[in-house]
Amino acid sequence: MAASFQMGDRSDAAEDVLRRSQPLSADAAAVYRSLADANTAASSGFLAGGLEPAEVRERYDRGIATASRKLATAAAATDGAAGPAAEIAELGRLLPVYTARIEAARANNRQGLPLGGAWLRNANDLMQEEMLPAAERLYQAEKERLRTDYATAQGFPWVAVGLGVLTVGALGGVQHAMYRRTNRRFNLGLLGATAACGALLLWVTAGHTLASAALSDSYEGGVRSLNVLNDARISALKARGGENLTLVARGAVTVPQGQRFAGQDSYDVAYRAEMTRLLGPEDAGAGDGLLGRARELADDPQGRDPVRAAADRGAEWRERHARAREADEAGDYEQALERVIGAEGDEATGASFDRLDAALEQALVHEQDEFERAARAGGGALTGLVAGSLALAAVGAAAAGVGIARRLAEYR
Repeated sequence: MAASFQMGDRSDAAEDVLRRSQPLSADAAAVYRSLADANTAASSGFLAGGLEPAEVRERYDRGIATASRKLATAAAATDGAAGPAAEIAELGRLLPVYTARIEAARANNRQGLPLGGAWLRNANDLMQEEMLPAAERLYQAEKERLRTDYATAQGFPWVAVGLGVLTVGALGGVQHAMYRRTNRRFNLGLLGATAACGALLLWVTAGHTLASAALSDSYEGGVRSLNVLNDARISALKARGGENLTLVARGAVTVPQGQRFAGQDSYDVAYRAEMTRLLGPEDAGAGDGLLGRARELADDPQGRDPVRAAADRGAEWRERHARAREADEAGDYEQALERVIGAEGDEATGASFDRLDAALEQALVHEQDEFERAARAGGGALTGLVAGSLALAAVGAAAAGVGIARRLAEYR
């Protein structure tokens, strides 16, 4: 019974890792990413002036729709947990407020009114100061749930194994005592009970060991990479938003006095911070940033190659951004705008960002597949253990009863 209960808990937790907690963690990351993507698209459309390009509007609408859908999915699967439920409710309340501010910014921008820029900055402040922090807290809560499920699934069944060892030892002791008392070498009933308990003990130990190894592989080779790649993609989106808003604000928002980088454009400072997080310091390549960590965690070429491509596009983006900033600081706003959004796009920073984002999406798809493969193997190693442990325990108990009954019958 102990083996059945303990292995049942571990089997359920392994199934939760694959079917509930990891998908919920991925959905929470998608909420954050979709909100950041929509915010970035909104600022890109604003820079285009007038009626924004159709593909930019579609990207914004897709980001908002994805965030709404993932929030609904998360709300249905939170099991009433107070923390996640509160964050989901907060995001549900703020989302229509944000979209209303974006629409006000668009309406004013299409009429050429400078008030549009103020509405866009106001919407961005809501996103950066309230919505993305709430999405981050939701993401962290779901990652903690995933860690808890992993810990449960990989916990060694000490009670079941300990009782199994004691039971096998007790059966061996009884048989030895009977041998000394009756001089009969074997008691088939007790021998069968010992074999059943020994088989169960070996099955539980081996099954758990294999499952734990596979789950460990799914975490090390899948979840850790997915976490870093999600963080990298979010940083890229935030950097792109900061880059766009630098041109929208046109120096109207600066870092307050007394703080680091005081007097500098706040959005450009935010851009540099996110690019440093993504790629590492400018003189260190991509080895110290999130992309460097993602490349180290990738365990095959299919995982490494897209990350390497993303790092190349990130370095290209940095160079193009520097040229855009030179033009803007020299007073050539139109040239700076061309280098950020570009009429054709091939030489603009936006093209580098799009290629970086596409490479990260490719890497995420691959690592998700790697996680699911290993997690399924972990759950598969526990298949049948609950029913099998009950069956073997019943066989062992019946065999022991038969063996003891036969000996007792000899003394009637």
